[in-house]
Amino acid sequence: MSLPSASPHADRRSPVPPPRVEEVADRVFAHIQPDGGWCLSNSGILAGRRSTALVDSAATEARARALRAAALAHGPGEPRTVLTTHHHGDHTFGNAVAAPHATVIGHELARTEMAERGEALKQVWPDTDWGDLGGIERSLPTVTFTDRLTVYVDDLAVELIHVGPAHTSNDVVVWLPEQRVLFAGDVLMPGCTPFVLMGSVLGALRAVRRIRALGPRVVVGGHGPVAGPEVLDETEAYLRWIGRVAADGVAAGVSPYEAARETPLGPYAELRDPERVVANLHRAYSEVLGRPLDTQIRSAPVFAEMTRYNGGRPLTCLA
Repeated sequence: MSLPSASPHADRRSPVPPPRVEEVADRVFAHIQPDGGWCLSNSGILAGRRSTALVDSAATEARARALRAAALAHGPGEPRTVLTTHHHGDHTFGNAVAAPHATVIGHELARTEMAERGEALKQVWPDTDWGDLGGIERSLPTVTFTDRLTVYVDDLAVELIHVGPAHTSNDVVVWLPEQRVLFAGDVLMPGCTPFVLMGSVLGALRAVRRIRALGPRVVVGGHGPVAGPEVLDETEAYLRWIGRVAADGVAAGVSPYEAARETPLGPYAELRDPERVVANLHRAYSEVLGRPLDTQIRSAPVFAEMTRYNGGRPLTCLA
């Protein structure tokens, strides 16, 4: 049984381009970190007349400070609010840079999982220069909600909607209804392979349906370039494909890793970080077997399998 040929994104050690800022609506900016791979997450800058809010932060001190500088350049002053889409460190560690001036808002499960998991992401990529972020306590949300919350950045109305479990248990999308701009966190990642190991395939499909009903014009995913509503179709198609592969694998009695090795990626081969197929199949198998959606799957063995799938090349964090 042969291993798939190496992905062009599997061993990305060359320097990445600097972040860029794109205005996606009046006073609404996407802070994009190419190339959208592991730990290179996007953020948002919402510039009111008198105040500024961020959507997510970044993984490292240096990148969080670059985001703060961009916010100061495009907004009226120091960011006063950080809107958190989910608990993962590549979207939240940088909260600590804004925390002395800003209120961090997130789902109640995001605060719980951030507190429980601490700085585990640093253990996955110990060679990354994380900088001095002052500990996880500085990054925790100080305002939490359960289902839906409306926040105003001066005259900008911003709706925070819990759509998890999808990428995680606590996914929140940040929706600007007047501008029809959606900051999707990692529920949608244009040009990148979805990742639902800590969430749910079925839940992610439900999240896509809920987002589709909003009718977004612009989608800023948690990773990858700014997109339009076509990313909903692309994400849904991938998730349904994963479900079919898992069902076939369970019927054949092969493991998720074996199913990943034996199944051609087809149109999904060129997505960033395609090795996530292994992790996604672990979650899909769990659901095909009828286990609860919140069943815990240990991530360390799955990350080891993704590395094996990549021919032994470690997953690369370029943050």
